[in-house]
Amino acid sequence: MILIGQYDSPFVRRVAVALKLYRHDYEHRPWSTFGDGDKVALYNPLRRVPVLVLDDGEVLIESAAILDYLDECAGEAALLPRGGDGRRAALRICALATGLCDKMVSLVYERLLHAAASEVWIGRCETQISSVLDALERDRAQRSGAFWFGDQLGHADVAVTCAMRFLAEAHPEIHRLALWPNLAALASACENFAVFAAVTQPFIPPSSSGP
Repeated sequence: MILIGQYDSPFVRRVAVALKLYRHDYEHRPWSTFGDGDKVALYNPLRRVPVLVLDDGEVLIESAAILDYLDECAGEAALLPRGGDGRRAALRICALATGLCDKMVSLVYERLLHAAASEVWIGRCETQISSVLDALERDRAQRSGAFWFGDQLGHADVAVTCAMRFLAEAHPEIHRLALWPNLAALASACENFAVFAAVTQPFIPPSSSGP
């Protein structure tokens, strides 16, 4: 398999962690959606990452679709319950973490691509980011397990951990650990695992003409 995208993307990193946890060997092509957009477009006309190219040449795009395939391959060992209340609860946390990342990326590009960024849009994004973090913090505070849904690492833990790292690196002005101590503790614990350390890349704000 081939994973396309840089590990500083929380979406790419989330897929990479899952690949490692599921023990899939893969080739990593750290292409940027800006600097390597034409290369990415050969696999995904949206010029977005992650992209996963399977051994038979099939191309999967979007992190949710890629993870759905990996979960299907994993069967009972999947990082998500197969059904029922547990599955819906985990998917809700994953959806909040993914939406959080969407807003954080939007905020990066708003400031990057506009000479005069919209303060209205920035304020809206910052409100959405803080509101999601507050909601995740409340949910996590009600749970006593080592991980979000007990004693086994799951997609919710991976998604939130990747989001928290991106928040710290891309938006340090928003990142305030004292406001979200339970999220910070979970992310810190997960970042200590070798599988997370193996797929890290410091976030450097892109430029429209470079990577």
